[in-house]
Formats: sequence, structure tokens, C-alpha cells
Amino acid sequence: MRAMQKSALLIVGCDGLGVEIAKNVILAGVKSVAVYDPHPAALPDLSSNFYLTEAHVSAKTSRAKACIKDLVSLNPYVNVSVYDGMLNLNEPDRNVFSSFAVVVMVNQSHAAQRAVDSVCHKAGVKFLSASSRGVFGSIFCDFGPSFIVTDPTGEPPRSVMISSITKENPPIVTCLDEQRHDLESGDYVSFTEVQGMVELNDGKPHKIKVLGPYTFALEETDISSFANYVRGGYATQVKMPVTVSFKPLGDAFASPEYVITDFAKMDHMDTVHACFAAVDELPGGSLPRPGSAEDAATFTKLLKLRDGEPIASVAEAFARTCAGNISPIAAGLGGVAAQEVLKAISGKFMPIRQFLYFDSMECLPNPLPSEADCAPKGSRYDGQIAVFGAKFQEKIENLKYFLVGAGAIGCEMLKNFAMMGVGVGQNGGVIVTDMDTIEKSNLSRQFLFRDTDIGKPKSIAAAGAILRMNPAMKVVAHEIRVGPETESTFNDDFWESLSGVCNALDNVQARLYVDQRCVYYMKSLLESGTLGTKGNTQVIVPHMTESYGSSRDPPEKSIPICTLKNFPYRIEHTLQWARDYFEGEFKTSAEESNSFLKRGQEYMDELRRQGPGTMLATLEMLNACLLEDRPNSVQDCVEWARRAFEKLFNGEIRQLLHTFPRDNVDKNGVPFWSGTKRAPNPVEFDVNNEMHSEFIIASACLRAENYGLRVSHADIAQMGKQASAVMIPEFVPKSGVKIATTDAEAKAQIDNPGDADDARIEELVTKLLHEKSLAGFQMTPLEFEKDDDSNHHIDFITACSNLRATNYSIETADRHQSKRIAGKIIPAIATTTAFVTGMVCVELYKLVQIGVTDIAQNKDDGAWARPNSDAYSAENEKATAKTLELFKNGFANLALPFFAFSEPMAAPKTEMGHGRKWTLWDRFDINEGRDISLEEFLKLFKDRFGLEISMISCGVSMLYSSFTSAAKLRERMPMPLSKAAETVGKMQFTESQKYLVLEVCCHDDDGEDVEVPYIRYCFKH
Repeated sequence: MRAMQKSALLIVGCDGLGVEIAKNVILAGVKSVAVYDPHPAALPDLSSNFYLTEAHVSAKTSRAKACIKDLVSLNPYVNVSVYDGMLNLNEPDRNVFSSFAVVVMVNQSHAAQRAVDSVCHKAGVKFLSASSRGVFGSIFCDFGPSFIVTDPTGEPPRSVMISSITKENPPIVTCLDEQRHDLESGDYVSFTEVQGMVELNDGKPHKIKVLGPYTFALEETDISSFANYVRGGYATQVKMPVTVSFKPLGDAFASPEYVITDFAKMDHMDTVHACFAAVDELPGGSLPRPGSAEDAATFTKLLKLRDGEPIASVAEAFARTCAGNISPIAAGLGGVAAQEVLKAISGKFMPIRQFLYFDSMECLPNPLPSEADCAPKGSRYDGQIAVFGAKFQEKIENLKYFLVGAGAIGCEMLKNFAMMGVGVGQNGGVIVTDMDTIEKSNLSRQFLFRDTDIGKPKSIAAAGAILRMNPAMKVVAHEIRVGPETESTFNDDFWESLSGVCNALDNVQARLYVDQRCVYYMKSLLESGTLGTKGNTQVIVPHMTESYGSSRDPPEKSIPICTLKNFPYRIEHTLQWARDYFEGEFKTSAEESNSFLKRGQEYMDELRRQGPGTMLATLEMLNACLLEDRPNSVQDCVEWARRAFEKLFNGEIRQLLHTFPRDNVDKNGVPFWSGTKRAPNPVEFDVNNEMHSEFIIASACLRAENYGLRVSHADIAQMGKQASAVMIPEFVPKSGVKIATTDAEAKAQIDNPGDADDARIEELVTKLLHEKSLAGFQMTPLEFEKDDDSNHHIDFITACSNLRATNYSIETADRHQSKRIAGKIIPAIATTTAFVTGMVCVELYKLVQIGVTDIAQNKDDGAWARPNSDAYSAENEKATAKTLELFKNGFANLALPFFAFSEPMAAPKTEMGHGRKWTLWDRFDINEGRDISLEEFLKLFKDRFGLEISMISCGVSMLYSSFTSAAKLRERMPMPLSKAAETVGKMQFTESQKYLVLEVCCHDDDGEDVEVPYIRYCFKH
């Protein structure tokens, strides 16, 4: 970030919110951070400050000094210190505050905020204040009268290919039909690679007016003297700086601008605004007593609004909880506030203008807890008890929660759990699993880990870290994936014992699996994800909401095959091509070779069934890998790499230009090399070119690893010289070569590799099956691994992609960018992660409030797995809808900043006849205390539910159907259902398995087909 390395930051206040802000900006790399807080650590601080301990409380260590050791350890490149002087916040010294670039006031009085901001505004110091009061939060920003924002949105500049530019006034630019420009009027663009009208390629920005999805006009550009447009070119969005003006707090308070966090609560803003100003105005200057209705009434009378009266329920909730502090609000608010600090320092992204307020009143008990229930208990959770009461705290402590993933989100969730006391009770606990180990690149956002943890399992290290934060935590760490292959560990008993599940995953497949398990076992699921400054949260509530799998993001847009193979025009295309080449050359070829070496004749027999074209292509590959090109030394690998270079970046390009010359036109006179098709240029090998050398070295090292050859530093030093000595025959183009120009042609070539030479096939089969040198030989397939800098994987991808980009005159990408795109790395930053996990834990409070986390609630009852059989009566549906209103799914983009919270979608209902309905959460639970026969099962279903079963399937097998032969029915009807599943369905049960999932087709007494949910049948007790 611009100016990041020269910035100095002062954070005044080191409570839970203050340490959250400090943690996030230190992880982000703010060069110099000073913290100030002379107040001694107190027991309620432990509800949100994860670096304070009971030892600090006993020793009455100042909060800043208690936290400094852990803050320093977060990032060795950041200078973190305690400001040792005494600050007079009500009469601030300008000389002190003007020595900092940014000042952050955390949970300070309104009067102190005004005084310090006034000094900072006059001195040109960026000012920010943040306050966390119970379930309410506030942020105020004052970055001066003329603050320059260099990138208001944080989105990558859009770039589109051009098909025409007119010379009228104003000029009209048309993009290719398949590319919407997605620009807005007032945006600026610059041009590159325009042919004919080359004057536009000067790099100057041009303001545009959008005319349509594929057209825009250049508003202030005169091109009448330019040459005529011929073809090609790119229009790329130019981010123009924006100047923003801020008022000091004293002026801004009277006519506030709000950033709305929840549009359903816009009417709350003025009341909350007044509450934060009045919070320190009670007689004696103390905060209202937690849970005190008397103090709440007195406090409400102090509120002064610009217009109208305060909302009584909001004011009461604020007054009765504001003395408390809870980790989720500190985390969420701390993430947003830290991002604002980064904006102040860097000028990147649009700041909050100027007030942001947040409230989560929905998570409070109804009625609000009493003063006695909220009174201090001498517990580390007193800050949370002051908000929710001791009875609620007991529920939190006896939760048994499953956290899937211990990466960035997982670390933050575990920290929040530790502060909240999740699972510390007699019946509680936290189970975390993650199969990954810690990489150095994780340390910038997975704050529980340090350099000494690199190489350790994430789950083990994270569990150890939160035990240091809260020794009372009961945490079990696993190092395995959650999936079908681990259902013996995460079995029925395990899932049924849980209060709920929280996902901290980075891939859709794993999320969908956990979601399916949660629906099956009727467990609530907390979902979240981040992408740079963007974050989202989703709460899945049994019997109320749709599941994660009910709605899906659109699939990622794939790159056309012909574009990848022959006509790339973006760096993403060349990177994907390089990834595909890596997979084919260093992984698939080795796997196929090993399969042949292991299975021999059986492999050949299977290969014949795939057709002669495919068989010949595979045999040629095996012959090359195992015989003709099998290396015996590292030098052999270098020679192979040099030939690969010539083939990929010279020979194939020359062949393409031979088939389609640069001046080739179609029958209508349209140039072949136009639109997205770029005429390529062969690359001549140059050992002195770093890119060329990197390709040789990486390719040779990967090839050597495939064949078990050890490469030394001395070998690498000789590779350039060895590559230069390789004799390369002169290229001779082939006639009649078919090159795919469309996806259909490319797919046809893949599906039908071409004519096969039967004699050649038999020659290769005999050769490979009888080659004695292959006895006992095995290759080493290479799994692409982006995080190991020593394995040459990213080196190869970067060099290979950039060489192909050079062929097609595409701007190359550096190693970091190549790693991000090819490795499909989802950008994660600490600020967004903190915000998202804070919002997730707010939803956890709500789940506890309504009893969803009660383990006993989902016990099967022998019929519907519902609280009662009339769950969808009008009265119950109304109550469910009212409860659903408490929950919020969230989306945020901290760069804009933008926040949107909305009620989750209700689970859709399916009619079952006779006034009965069901959702994805419903099923028939049949548990007769024994394993009943198929005949008994059919009769029971008819008697109990009034439905005739015409078909039963279990997995992929049909156990029963009305058209099954009489002989088979006589055999199966007396069988216990589990025996039928074993016999007919060939199912194998684990020791702990006790349920069968059955799908049935039914009809009612009128013979009408009825759509019903699945059946969970208990066969073991």
C-alpha cells in the first residue's frame, strides 16, 4: 500500500476492541504501531481481550503492557511499542498527537473524542474512533478536509477488446459481441494495441458515457485528425483519484452522515447516534448498571435527537447492555475499524463517511435479563454476563461445537469461542479438524500461528493457542478431512452429540458435504467466506431456513478449449494452459505409466476397449515416458527440457502460422487473425534470457523428480550451458495438419484422436509388454503444490505461461500474480476475516437463545423428525416466521464500504396431501427397537402414514418394487431390512452404523402418487 512503510499509528485504548484493531493492522504490515492504555487489566476484560490473562489481572498490569509481547510477535516486520507518556485526552497536546499519521480512539468518552479529533483535524492527522458497547458498535472517521482516494472500489480494472471505433463526435467504441464492458458513465479508459488509429495508444485516460452493454462514447475526446480504425485493441479502465472532505466530530455530529449496516434498521440510527453521545453523561460519569431498568429509564431521558423521540426499545437495550463487552462485536467492529486505518494510511478504498453504527439487538433475550442475572460473578466472562446474563452464559459453556477448518476463519472462530467460553462447561467442548499443515504464507492472516509453528498441523497448533488464551477450553483436535472416507470417525454418535456446526472451509465441495450432514442430523450450521475485502455469512437453522446447498453460485466461467490450445489473448489463458501442461506431463503421464507397469496385459486389454485412436496416442506416450525418452541422468532431463521449449514455443507456433498465415482471410474477406485471435510469434531460445533459463531449470528438475534422479546445485548451475549445446533440427512445417478453430472442432479432436496404425499399435504393445528394463520400475507423479517455493512448480508455471504470453504478445505476469491465478488462491485479509467471524458468532448467540443448540431437541420420535406432527399449522408457521426474523445473513465489502444484512430464506415446502407439508429438514423416522422385516416395514408404513409403498431404494439398489417377481418377493419379505440391504444392495455396515436411508415411491388410497421425504430407518440399538 502507498505510504504504508512510513506511517505511524497511535491506538488509544487496549481493551478487546483495541487489541482487535491492533492485531489486524499489525498483520497488514503497518510499519509502526504504538498502543496506549494505562488502565489495569480487569476480570471483565477477559471476555474480549484475547491477550490478557488472569495473571495480568492479579498483577494489575496495564492493558497495553500486558498485550505488547503478543502484539509484537504477530509480525516481525512491524515496530510495535507501548506509548509510555501520559496523554491528557480532554486537553490534548497538539505536539504529541501531530507526531502520528493516524490516531485511533477506542472506547473513549465522547468529550475526549471531540477534543482529540479537533487537535488532529487542525494538525492534518487522520482520526478514527471506535466504540463497542454491549451489542452495539460505532465508528467515526475524520481524514481531513481534502483526503485523496486513489482506488474507490478496490475492484481490478476492467479490460475489454474492441471491434470498432467511429470518428464521429463523440467517437463511439464498440466491444466484441461476447464481451460486455461492464463500465459506468463517468469512468475513464485508456487504449492499447489499437491498429490504424494508433494515436489512441498514448496511455492517456478518456472519460466515457455508456451507450449500451457493448458500446460507449468518448465524451471529451476529439479524434477527427486521427487515422482510421483498422482492427484490434483493448480499452482498459483507469482508476481516477477522488478527493473526499471530512468534518471534525464536533461539526459532523450535528448533521451526521451514516453508513447503513442494516437497511431494516435505518430508523434506529438517530437513537443509536444519541446513545453513544450520552453514554458517559449519567450522574457520576459511570455507565448504566448492567440489566438495570432504573438506569435505563434515566439514561433514555438524557437522549437528545435532532428530530423526534428516541426509540424506547433501542435506548433500553443500549442502556442495559452498554457496560458489557463481548468478543463477537469487538471482532466484527475491529475488522472494519482496522480496514479504515489502512485506508487512512494508504488512500486505497473509500472511507466511512462519517458515522457507522451497528446493533445486534436480536441476539438479546426476550425479556431482557434482570439486573441480578447480569451482576458480576467474579468470572472471566463477566463482560459477556453483563450483556446476556448468567443463565445464558451457562448455556454457552455447555455447547458442544464442531469447527471444520482451522485456517484464517477457523483461527478467528476459535479465538471468539475461547473468549465467549464456548464448550468450557461440564457437558461442553469444541472439536476442530483440519488436514493441512502451516505454511509461511499463512502467517499474514491466520493469527494464532507463528514462525515456530510452520510445518505443524493447523488444528493442533490452533488448539494449543486458544488454550493459552483460555485454559478452561475443552478442545479436541483432529487432522483429517470431513468426508465420506472419515464417516467411521465422524459417525452417527458423533453428529448426534453436537450442539451445532461451524464451517471454516475454502472449497464448495467440502461445504456441501458438511451441509448435507447437518441437514441429515438436523444441526444448525454457521457458514462464512471471504474474498479480499468482501465477506459473507449464512446461518442455517433446522426446520426454518434453506440449507447451504439450496442455492448455489453460478459455475466459474470456463475458458474455451480452442482458446487455450491455439488462440489465447489473456494471461489467465496462458496460465491455465501451463497448468494443464504440468498436469499432463508431470502427473498424468507418470500415473498412466505406473498403471501400465502394475497391471501389464490387463491395462492393455482395457486400453483396446477405448478405441484404436486413443490406444495409439496412449501407447506413444508410454513409449516416450518409459523407453525412448526415459532419462538416465540430469543432463538427459535438460536435453528433454530444451526440446520441449523448441516444440512448445517455436515449432508449434510456426506450424500454426503455416496453417493460418498472417494475411489469411475467410471467404468474406475478413482477416483470420482478428477479434480475439492474435497472430503469434515464435520464440528463439536464448540462454541469457532469464525467462528461458527458468523454463529449462524448472522443467529439468520436475522431469528428474518424475524419474527419481537427484538434482544438485552444481547440476542446476550447468543447465544453461547444457541446454545451449543441444542440437535442434531445423523446423519443417507439415501440410494437411488440422488445427481446431472452434470448441466443437477441438472437442472432436480430443474425442477422436485420429486414424490408428494397427501395425504400429501391435508393435508398441509387444515392445512395452516384453521390455525387461521396466521390471520393478516406477515413476513419481507430481501433485501440483503452490506453497512450496523449493519444488519448482510455480517456477515452471510462471516461465511456461510467460513464454506462451510472449508468443501471443500478452503482458506477462510476475511469480506472485502467476501463483495467485494458477493456484486459484482466494485472497484473504485479516480485517475481513475478523468482521465475518464476529458476525457469525452474533448468529450463534441467537441460535442459543431460541434453543436450536439443545442437543435433545432432535431425538427421533418414531414418526416425523419434527417437534410435533402439526409443525406446518398456520399458528406454528407464523411463530416460525417471527423467529426467522431474528437471524441475519450478511454480505459486506469493506472497500466501498457496503453492508447488507437480510433475513434468511425460509425452507421451501412440498405438499404431501391431506394438509401435510414437508421441507428438506423433514423425514420419516422409523425406529421399532429392532430390525423389522421388509413385510413388516411395508405394513407399518401403510398403517402409520396411510401411504402405500410401491418402491424402496437404498443407495443405488432397489430393495423392493411392486413389479418385483413373486419368487424374489417370497425370498425378501421375511428378511430384516438391513439383511435385504446387505444381500440385495451389497452394502457393508461399519460397527457404529445404525441407520439406513431409504428413498420410497408412494401412493395414497386414491392411487395418486405422493411426493414424500426420505426415511431414516434404525436397525441397530
